[in-house]
Amino acid sequence: MDAVILMATEEVGHFGLNTNLLETNVINLAIIIGVLVYFGRGLLGKTLGDRQQQIATAIAEAEERQRTAAARLAQEQEKLAQAKEEAARIREEALVRAKAAKEELMAKARQEIERLKQTASQDTSAATERAITEIRERIAALALAQAEQQLKERLSHDAELQRTLVDRSIALLGGK
Repeated sequence: MDAVILMATEEVGHFGLNTNLLETNVINLAIIIGVLVYFGRGLLGKTLGDRQQQIATAIAEAEERQRTAAARLAQEQEKLAQAKEEAARIREEALVRAKAAKEELMAKARQEIERLKQTASQDTSAATERAITEIRERIAALALAQAEQQLKERLSHDAELQRTLVDRSIALLGGK
């Protein structure tokens, strides 16, 4: 430091560059730091304040987006729950309708089976009656044919029996 003062006193009135690095750097640094502190304090404070404000704004916007997203998520989850409930309700209704339709079809099928049984029974009864009637007619026809055959055979053998039979028949009819 004595050297700086000494040099400054020797060269009074002259302005020059001191080429001694050790002496000049300390002074230059002090001057630069002083200028930076004096002029840069406001600029640096303003820049840091602006940056702090931008960060605070970005954080507030991010928090607002998070709240909005959380609200939307809650709404969508509520809609999903409602949709699941609606799907369950529709499924239950479909099961009830299917069961009712099944019961109705089963009842109709039972009625149709009963009707078919009755129709079959009636048809069977009618067919049985027809068969019985036909058999009776055949039996009667066969019995009549056999009786006629026997009558012809007897009458052809016995003329006296034939006359007696004709007389009886006439008497039964109201003749003499």
